Amino acid sequence: MRNPKKILNDPKHVVPEMLEGLIAAYNGTVRQLEGYNALIRTHIPAGKVGLLIGGGSGHEPLFHGLVGEGLADGAACGNVFAAPSPDITYELTKAIDQGKGVLYVYGNYAGDILNFDMGAEMAAADGIETQTVQIWDDVASAPLERITDRRGIAGDLVVVKIAGAATSTVDSLAEAARITTKARDNTRSLAVSVAPGSIPETGEYTFQLPDDEVEIGMGAHGEPGVSREKMAPADVLVQKMMDPIIADLPFKSGDEVVVVINGMGSTTFMEMLIVNRKVHQVLRDLGIKVHGNHVGNYLTTQEMAGFSITLMKLDDELKHYYDMPARSFALTM
Repeated sequence: MRNPKKILNDPKHVVPEMLEGLIAAYNGTVRQLEGYNALIRTHIPAGKVGLLIGGGSGHEPLFHGLVGEGLADGAACGNVFAAPSPDITYELTKAIDQGKGVLYVYGNYAGDILNFDMGAEMAAADGIETQTVQIWDDVASAPLERITDRRGIAGDLVVVKIAGAATSTVDSLAEAARITTKARDNTRSLAVSVAPGSIPETGEYTFQLPDDEVEIGMGAHGEPGVSREKMAPADVLVQKMMDPIIADLPFKSGDEVVVVINGMGSTTFMEMLIVNRKVHQVLRDLGIKVHGNHVGNYLTTQEMAGFSITLMKLDDELKHYYDMPARSFALTM
């Protein structure tokens, strides 16, 4: 495979230049935390529980595209596919804190856990309370009995949506963490890749995949899935993915869900909408009602081709927080 063409300047400067462009797109509602690869809301309401999200760059618009009203107060941005450093998390925590503590929400990856935990320890030394909810929605990455070993993928979108609404309205860090944990525990995802993404600094692909094969269960950084199979029609792929997602929670007749169809970076809307059509058919046949639906590129891996399906089961409490307004670069509702 030939190396991908990338519209860049110096590959070593992709993160700060990307952030500069993102801040411009936010049109004054978000600023950069001086001296750090981190975004923070220009105005954070006094006395609110803080919400800090983050992870490696290269997955745009997540995470830093979810900073805004009804969503996160700040995002710590690592290098491409790398966790943000502890000092970024620490400095951003201090800047966000309004006296009620700060909730950390991020994907369940070893580097993120290590660095966010170190940032939390530094914040604790300053008297700032933090709590953490790690997202582990990828059903392919570990069996249910080891759910805490699972990766976070596109379920991040809806979990952060709930966390943003909760931290905007509840009065305690513990209550915000409880609601966000429920959202996390009600969320399941699975991804399939048909072509790899690449690392901008090296220009190398993250993996190799024959033209006539797909990878079921692919991770957000190109981690191996659970199987490689011959390419199949969209409806066949969707059914193959929906079966383990539905069985894992399990989802059942009478449930209400939010559906996220996530592109990996180069998948077209036409393809994603064809996937969305089949997902709705499967859910309708099972007696499961769709309350909310998002279709688009939310968690990408550069130009990887493929898609993921996410379902989040709602109850009355989660529906209340999901329906609250939100405004950011990546999500407005």
